[in-house]
Amino acid sequence: APPRAALSDGAVPTSTDQCRTMAKEGGPKKITLLGSTGSIGTQTLDILQSNPGDFALVGLTAGSNVDLLCEQVAQFRPEIVCITNEDRLGELKTRIEGLGLGSAAPKIVSGTGGLCEVAAYGDADTVVTGIVGCAGLLPTIAAIKAGKDIALANKETLIAGGPVVLPMLKKYGSVMTPADSEHSAIFQCLQGAPVDSLSKVILTASGGAFRDWRVEDLGRVTVADALKHPNWSMGAKITIDSATLMNKGLEVIEAHYLFGAAYDDIEIVVHPQSIIHSMVEFTDTSVIAQLGWPDMRLPLLYAMSWPNRVKMPYSRLDLVQLGQLTFRAPDREKYPCMDLAYAAGRRGGSMTAVLNAANEAAVELFRMEKIHYLEIPRVIEGVMARHEKDHVAMPSLEDILAVDEEARRLAPEVVAGLATRVTMK
Repeated sequence: APPRAALSDGAVPTSTDQCRTMAKEGGPKKITLLGSTGSIGTQTLDILQSNPGDFALVGLTAGSNVDLLCEQVAQFRPEIVCITNEDRLGELKTRIEGLGLGSAAPKIVSGTGGLCEVAAYGDADTVVTGIVGCAGLLPTIAAIKAGKDIALANKETLIAGGPVVLPMLKKYGSVMTPADSEHSAIFQCLQGAPVDSLSKVILTASGGAFRDWRVEDLGRVTVADALKHPNWSMGAKITIDSATLMNKGLEVIEAHYLFGAAYDDIEIVVHPQSIIHSMVEFTDTSVIAQLGWPDMRLPLLYAMSWPNRVKMPYSRLDLVQLGQLTFRAPDREKYPCMDLAYAAGRRGGSMTAVLNAANEAAVELFRMEKIHYLEIPRVIEGVMARHEKDHVAMPSLEDILAVDEEARRLAPEVVAGLATRVTMK
């Protein structure tokens, strides 16, 4: 058997010595938040509001939601803000001027350049990357180059950019901590673990909106159906990814980069209660799990506070109230996206960026009702097949951005070329 990858091969810090080195002495940790008006962003600000002695805000970015961004500026008084949609810049400037902040008014920037400027700005200790999709890659790289630590809530950063991002973390001395529930659970379980002790990563999945649907009934799925997650409150794109189980497939790739685990050593288990957020098995067969109510604030908090723990007034887990925890294997016929992700991960190189971009494009086409739910994996598989002749084993950042753009362009062509189309039953 080939030697197992060591924890030291991954992006995240796990050793006790690293924890001691990273412990911040005195004063609040300074935070910049990318994607402040989305689900991750608003929950991050909820944490900051509850803990003013532990965290201070430096910068905010938003896509186009000027109303909510202005409310956040008024409340948290950041030093710099960015609106990515440059058409809303004038409105944002006028609205912030109307807040009457005087010398406390923030610097205002816009566009992708502004997004990267905020990510690298000032004396922020940690940048929380709450931007959905591959749009989060460039500002994350800008933050790493500026020596910022990364609280990673944007999984596409590693899925698309892992071959580029991992060497950058080492080069610029940045630390990456995972802010999604599954990888935070693994991260917490691995604290203090010897580098050669990891045997298997066990990712738990809720099963998404169609967990209890029969395969033969998926032909009548609507967009509204796919957006009904049984346990978590999340944005539309990730909720649909949960329904297809692509979110778990993407997390497999992310776990590979974060923890140095081989794909054969990463397992997915459906856990309907979403209480065990993931587990690790060690070489002695001992298994350690992290448990908690399904609340995104907890992994966000740990990603920002690591290696410290912050006291919070959250509801405590009551195992007696819970009663039982159940598990089952994922249905590969119901969730074909899962195997597409494993295939892309094992192919490596530029293929994971193609998988990610094709999935984003297919989900958007589904949300616009231009394709059926069952056609999402067919579109992704078709784009991956077309990319095979152009596969790059060791892609540069330019390669990743180029294949991302090309995969999005190809998705509608694949739809047009489908031999048969799925119609609503």
